[in-house]
Amino acid sequence: MRVSRLLVACLVCTAFLAVVIGPAAGAAGKTELTFWSWRTEDIDAYGKFIKVFEAKNPDITVKFIAYKNTEYNTILATALQGGTGPDIAQLRSYGGMEALAAAGYLVPLDTTTVPGLAKFPKDLLKGATNRHDGKVYGVPFAIQTIQVLYNKAIFDKLGLKEPATWDEFLKLGATLKEKGYIPLANGGKDGWTLETLFGGVAPNFYGGNDFANDVIAGKTTFNDPRFIHALKKMLELRPYMPPSFMGVGYTDMQMMFAQEMAAMMIAGSYEVGTFERLNPNIKIGVFPVPGEKAGDGGYVAVYVDGSYGINAASKHREQALRFINFLATVEYGQMFADELSQPSAVPGVKPNHPVLAEMLSLAEKKSTPHLMLVGFRFEQPSGSTLLQTNLQGMFSDKLTAEQVAAEIQSGLAKWYKPFQK
Repeated sequence: MRVSRLLVACLVCTAFLAVVIGPAAGAAGKTELTFWSWRTEDIDAYGKFIKVFEAKNPDITVKFIAYKNTEYNTILATALQGGTGPDIAQLRSYGGMEALAAAGYLVPLDTTTVPGLAKFPKDLLKGATNRHDGKVYGVPFAIQTIQVLYNKAIFDKLGLKEPATWDEFLKLGATLKEKGYIPLANGGKDGWTLETLFGGVAPNFYGGNDFANDVIAGKTTFNDPRFIHALKKMLELRPYMPPSFMGVGYTDMQMMFAQEMAAMMIAGSYEVGTFERLNPNIKIGVFPVPGEKAGDGGYVAVYVDGSYGINAASKHREQALRFINFLATVEYGQMFADELSQPSAVPGVKPNHPVLAEMLSLAEKKSTPHLMLVGFRFEQPSGSTLLQTNLQGMFSDKLTAEQVAAEIQSGLAKWYKPFQK
C-alpha cells in the first residue's frame, strides 16, 4: 500500500514538473528554418539580421546557408525538384524566379499573408511576379543600378573631372592610361560582366527607354540600327580595358579597382560595399555614362536584384511567413542598406551611404530597364545568355555588331511571341 501511494505521489510530481518545466524546456525544441542564398560575401551581415529577428521570435532559429554564386541556381532547383531544399530561398529576379514558381515549388504571397507587400510599387514587384498567373512569389530585397564607379583620389591627384560627353569619357581613359593606370577594370572572361558593361553603356546610344519599350513590345527587333550602333560604341572602350581583358574575370576586376590599379569600373551598385570591405580607405565617386553630346545619355540601368520566397514543401510555413514578413519591414530594409551598402527595395528606406544616395538620385533623374534581365530572361535561350555569349565573340573580333544583333534576334524569336508575328 505504501509503495502504491509513493508511486502515485511520484507520478503526480512528475506530471506537475512536466507542466511547470515544459515551456522552458521547449527552448531546445525551437523551430529551425533554413535560409539559402548565393551571397557568400554577406554571411556575417545576414547573421546580424537573423539575430534581430530571433530576439523578437524566440521560438524560431534561422540557419543561413550560402552557396557559390555560379552554382546556386542549379543547387536550389535540384533540391526543390526533389521535394527538399530550404524553408526560405533567395530568388533570382524575373525569369530566374518564374520557372520555379510555374513549377509549383514556391508559395504565392499577397497582402493578406505579407501586408508589407502593399507598399511595394508594381514595377518592383514585377521582378518577383510570375507572368503566367500574375501572382507574387517573393519579397524584393534590393534595387541595383549600373553606372561608372571611379576612384576619387586618383581623379583628384591627376586633376580629372567627370566627363560630360562620350568623347570626354574616352579622353579621360587615354589620360589615365598615359599616367600608368588601367582606365577601366572591366574584363570579358565572365560573360555576365559584359552584360553589366552593356547595361551601363548601350542605353546611352540606342535611345534608352524609347528603344527598350519598342523592342520589348515587339514594335522593333534587335536588328534595329539603334541597337547595332550601341554595340559598336561599346567596342570603343577596348583600348582602355585591362591588358588581355578577355582573360580578366570578375574577381580580377574587383581587385584591380579595390587595390587602386584601375581608376574606373562600369559596375552595379552592389559593388560599393565589396570595394569598401576590400579597401576601407577607398573613396568612390559615381557618374552615368555620357552620350555623344552634352545632355544626351546619362541613363542609369535599373533592376530588382532578387527576392525572398518560401519553399512550397516547407514543413514550417507559418514560421517561414513570420520571417518573410520581417524581411518586408523598413527596419530590415534599413539594416540591409546600412550593413551591406546596397539600395534596399523596401519602400521608405533611405540609404545613409552617400554613394548609394547619389546612385539612386541619378537613377531617379534618368532610369532605364536593364534590358535583357527585365525583358528577355524568361525562357531559353534567354536574352542574357545570347547577349553574353555574343558580346564575348564581338569583343574577341570573332563577330561583328551586326552578327551579334542577328544572333540575339534569331535566338529570342524561338520563344518570344512578339517576335513571331
